[in-house]
Amino acid sequence: RLMLVDEPGERWAEVVAVGQNVRSAEIGDRVLFSPDDRYEVEVGGTDYIMLRERDIHAVAASRIETNTGLYL
Repeated sequence: RLMLVDEPGERWAEVVAVGQNVRSAEIGDRVLFSPDDRYEVEVGGTDYIMLRERDIHAVAASRIETNTGLYL
């Protein structure tokens, strides 16, 4: 599972934590997701989005060596 910082009105969010078996995203990446495929949790007064890895549509990361920085 991924834990993300909620950005209201957007379908992109920043990854702030990942489960040990997540392969497609790392902390600091931005991920595209459908708002219907998420659930929210509150930890220490901060709201986070939880996603399953299979619910990620795209990942934006500077470590990706393509012109767009995006991959699926």
